[in-house]
Amino acid sequence: MSTTATPISTQYATSADGTRIGYEVRGRGPALVVVDGALCQRIMGPSRGLAEQLAGRFTVYAYDRRGRGESGAGVAPYDLAREVEDLRAVIDAAGGHAHVLGVSSGAALSLEAARHGAPIDRLAVYEAPFIVDDTHPANDPRLPEQIEELVDQGRRGDAVKTFMRTVGVPAPFIVLMRVMPVWRKLTGIAHTLPYDMSIVVPHEQGRPLPEGFYAGVTMPTLVMAGGKSPEYMRNAQAAIASAVADARLETLPRQTHMVKAKVVGPVLAEFLAD
Repeated sequence: MSTTATPISTQYATSADGTRIGYEVRGRGPALVVVDGALCQRIMGPSRGLAEQLAGRFTVYAYDRRGRGESGAGVAPYDLAREVEDLRAVIDAAGGHAHVLGVSSGAALSLEAARHGAPIDRLAVYEAPFIVDDTHPANDPRLPEQIEELVDQGRRGDAVKTFMRTVGVPAPFIVLMRVMPVWRKLTGIAHTLPYDMSIVVPHEQGRPLPEGFYAGVTMPTLVMAGGKSPEYMRNAQAAIASAVADARLETLPRQTHMVKAKVVGPVLAEFLAD
């Protein structure tokens, strides 16, 4: 007799400005909210894999960030504060407090939410893509505006290509992706790339994090880095861990910026169970 997996239904939280934020829930246990990075949403990215890996021990909330998937775009111009409010809305739906895992630009967003007092029990972040020293050239501070101009001109493919070149995706791989079905999904949310770039570009200028910048992040925090990630990325995670009062740095051997749920999941579960 064959069995069919029960489909995960979409639920909605309402952010402070009235925007509906779509999310799904898996598992049982303490609440854990996963915050995706650039070009990711529930149907494409690490959140579902992480949810499946962790559902045996946690109630995992995976949501579509503003302007993606089943979440609304919002009625006002983009602002980081709106995304912090979106995360707060999902935490409210999870019972008013939760653990949070942020990945890539989602890590930067999660740190920002924690910095501003979001009710986060324990925070875990995987490779916020900062450049805080001279081991990598600084990114152009106008990148958010440049990518937004491409989107406004209807050049969504060029916007995605610009982003990928910025983050170091090899040119042959970009060419290959442009003829794959996933390219259509990526270009479909290209308008959210300026959001992610505006979160991280201020910390991609080759300068140390401002003194006391993460003083408001007071909960226990796990900062994860991939052992095979570039030096600048690993250095940035060390800087974040040093800037957060109750943080520890975990470097995962043989890992890169691409999250592998089977590797990250057990490390995260152990931290959250401490």
